[in-house]
Amino acid sequence: MQHWQKLGLIYNRQHYQAVPLARFIAPHTIRIFFSTRDLANRSLPCAIDYDLHQQKVVNEFKIEVPLGNLGMFDHNGIMPTALLEQGNELWMYYIGWNTGGNVPFRNAIGLLISKDGGNTFQKHAQGPLLDRSVHDPCFVASNCVLAEEGFYRMYYLSCVQWQTKHSGEVQHYYHIKYAESTNGIDWKREGRIAIGFKNEYEYAISVPRVIKEAGRYKMWYSYRASAQTPTYRIGYAESVNGLDWVRKDELVGLDVSAEGWDSQMICYPEIFTFEHKRYMLYNGNEYGKSGIGLAVSL
Repeated sequence: MQHWQKLGLIYNRQHYQAVPLARFIAPHTIRIFFSTRDLANRSLPCAIDYDLHQQKVVNEFKIEVPLGNLGMFDHNGIMPTALLEQGNELWMYYIGWNTGGNVPFRNAIGLLISKDGGNTFQKHAQGPLLDRSVHDPCFVASNCVLAEEGFYRMYYLSCVQWQTKHSGEVQHYYHIKYAESTNGIDWKREGRIAIGFKNEYEYAISVPRVIKEAGRYKMWYSYRASAQTPTYRIGYAESVNGLDWVRKDELVGLDVSAEGWDSQMICYPEIFTFEHKRYMLYNGNEYGKSGIGLAVSL
């Protein structure tokens, strides 16, 4: 059983602060990348620097990357979702947003590259690295990338269908699939499911975060189910080979609070280690509208 102690809300100064990512820029300072939304409801990348000793934000700034032109996959939003150190470069995979027609939106995965340690970024290309395919019929989104010896693993959100509910609204169904690459850019997909729906009520599994520890792969993610947990909770799974996963959601040891900013949902975990302790950044109510919180594993 994991035991997490909540350290509280650490940042809530934007319209949204969704899907936090952490990277150390000093021995006790992390840069937290996330996305906010403008008045047109478009996702835009931002960052803050957080001092873990002082437990306060010491810097905040926007990442100036232009949205895609009309018709492009990231015309309506750029949302950071994964980081990868590549020599002297920092690669940031991101979710590109498009508004839909008969469905609300469509996503794909693009790549930004920084050559100055994460202060500025440029697009790798105008188009996405991953888009819908024979294995991912509706869209792909939130991912993480794990570097192995000689290749890379990606765990990513795959939307497999939309359904119209009795109310007339449409509901997406997405889970976590797996891909591999030799260079971090060209990805081989075979439709392999990493974390699938555990029952007929579950319809959304997102934002996987994978680490490898003592020869075992560990993943945290968000999940929700219409009749049981209609708002996100944080789940957990383990694997011995990075391919076949066993869900152990009951071991997470972190749930919503009785009141306040994370009393309705907890979602979008980000895992990092500091001074021999494991920490988790996460979002609370309304998918990051209520801010970013921090917890430590006891």
